[in-house]
Amino acid sequence: MLVKDPNVIKDKWGKRPSDRSVGELLSAGVIALDKQSGPTSHQVTAWAKNAIHAKKIGHGGTLDPYVSGVLPLCLGKAVRLTDLVLSSDKQYVCIMRLHRDRSEKRIREVMSTFEGKIYQMPPVRSAVKRQLRIRTISKLNILEINGRDVLFTVDCDAGTYIRTLCTDIGEALGCGANMLELRRSRSGRMTEDKAVIMQDLADAYVFWQQHGREDWMRSILMPVEVLVEPLPKIIVKPTAVDAICRGADLTVKGIHMLDEDIRKNALVALMTARGELIALGKMSMSTPKIMASSQGIAVSTERVIMNPGHYPSMWKFSTDLDEDELQ
Repeated sequence: MLVKDPNVIKDKWGKRPSDRSVGELLSAGVIALDKQSGPTSHQVTAWAKNAIHAKKIGHGGTLDPYVSGVLPLCLGKAVRLTDLVLSSDKQYVCIMRLHRDRSEKRIREVMSTFEGKIYQMPPVRSAVKRQLRIRTISKLNILEINGRDVLFTVDCDAGTYIRTLCTDIGEALGCGANMLELRRSRSGRMTEDKAVIMQDLADAYVFWQQHGREDWMRSILMPVEVLVEPLPKIIVKPTAVDAICRGADLTVKGIHMLDEDIRKNALVALMTARGELIALGKMSMSTPKIMASSQGIAVSTERVIMNPGHYPSMWKFSTDLDEDELQ
């Protein structure tokens, strides 16, 4: 990160995400749920809402009823960032069945051509408009070939239809193919090894509520900040935090540090020095211009996550602070 202003007020306020209580995490947190095959994503989300008595909950990225795997659940204020989950890249483990025999060499040759940019037409029974779209397959790795069954993993853009991918591979092989089984092993940076099944979520909540044992719930709940990990970040001075919480834009004078080479109009996460997410905003100028400027609007605030009053309203009198407070 580049330091815009080394003279910042010592951060006496706020709370590191790791120090938040279970109640605070439930009001703005994330759960990586391991959805089982059978129920819809909507039904599973409803069960989770009842299990932890959540006031507001939303899932990021629908899984078909008979698809299992990582289903991110956003709680409370984190629901406002669900679109970040929806747009994140995914990883799947798939079993594809060929309709006719093909040599292993031929299968590997054809499937390797599907890495990179591909064209896809959404299925007839899809929630989006059926028009040709471009998606990127960053990695397609064959794990095992057993007769006509092919086990593989695929890392891809959000909105990639694996069922359609299997059909297209079958056509390229000249034998036809269909998806037999599918599991989502990763959504963004949430992986299946950190996902929790519904029963464990319900039991952990009971242990916390009835017995005061919060370790289990803490191991399940992630702070809202995990959703903005892929975004470029700007560290805001403590004196400017409360103003942003009330909807103000971030000026150049309110910046302490920022990532290098952030482009104009890029979506950025505004953070405190303690790692707390304040808001999301759109860059009004690039990093080089900010470093060369002493005034002006640097970021237009779009979505505020932190509540006002979490930091004092020092922006009202920040220009009158004593020099010995600036270190």
